[in-house]
Amino acid sequence: MTARLVDIAAQAGVSEATVSRVLNGKPGVAVTTREAVLAALDVLGYERPVRLRRRSEGLVGLITPELDNPIFPAFAQTIAQDLTRQGYTPVLATQTPGGSTEDELTEMLVERGVSGIVYVSGLHADTTADTGRYEALRAKGVPFVLVNGYAPAVTAPFVSTDDRAAARLAVSHLAALGHTRIGLAVGPRRFVPVIRKIEGFQSALRERLGLAEADTADLVQHSLFTLEGGQAAAATLLARGCTGIVCASDMMALGAIRAARDLGLRVPDDVSVVGFDDSPLIAFTDPPLTTVRQPVHSMGQAAVRALLEDLAGTPAPPGEFLFQPELVVRGSTGAGPRS
Repeated sequence: MTARLVDIAAQAGVSEATVSRVLNGKPGVAVTTREAVLAALDVLGYERPVRLRRRSEGLVGLITPELDNPIFPAFAQTIAQDLTRQGYTPVLATQTPGGSTEDELTEMLVERGVSGIVYVSGLHADTTADTGRYEALRAKGVPFVLVNGYAPAVTAPFVSTDDRAAARLAVSHLAALGHTRIGLAVGPRRFVPVIRKIEGFQSALRERLGLAEADTADLVQHSLFTLEGGQAAAATLLARGCTGIVCASDMMALGAIRAARDLGLRVPDDVSVVGFDDSPLIAFTDPPLTTVRQPVHSMGQAAVRALLEDLAGTPAPPGEFLFQPELVVRGSTGAGPRS
């Protein structure tokens, strides 16, 4: 027990006496200090004393697309951790090709009595999808929050990255490096983030390179949000003379790098590539990927906060909360070709 107190105290950065007071439920310990000690218990793998275990406030569903793209596990992790800290038990439901649909997962979660649901990049982001499914869920009294993909017809809080700003950041970076032929590799046209990225891309080309919208049609290539999709889109853009490629996801950017290498081109000497997301481990690719970072932690915390406010009877106003992205410059971008 003594060694255990020492370990916990070292991990929490407090005295052994403070650890003892917390474990024995004694008063006179600041809330932040108490939380630090409890967090140390969890990190070191010790079981909390029964009196200190937080009773679950209920289940909260978390529906994500497939987990092959590392940005979705990143969102799931930060949202689940924040829910757990608030006393809720997250229930992760993942869509897989040929598996359960979003509607089926929603029905399963509702049947299990979840207190609310967080949707990450779901059907709400698809402009061709029927948004009535969300109003039907609201009618059942189940609060929900939607991440990335604003649908004005849905009465709910939305948490999104500013996709227009993300595209502008990427184009401005490449233009500043001297690239004058910049392409955009994005997913299917029907998705809200895709539409917004195109708008930001076109406005940046107009502002930085003086290109009218009509001049940018062959600089936008639609494909799938996968490595193979990025490879196919980039191959087309490279054939059209692009020396800089902005991608709608880090996975697509890795595909773009592969496409360049297949053509005997070097990144960034011959072609510069910018991703989107700043997915975990993407800084360790070859070359390390320049990307536009989504503020995943801030967005996840905001989504949880909005849901809990609704559960507490003080719902946030419906509408979109936009979060600003950040350009992270690494090794996949370099100077454009000399004229």
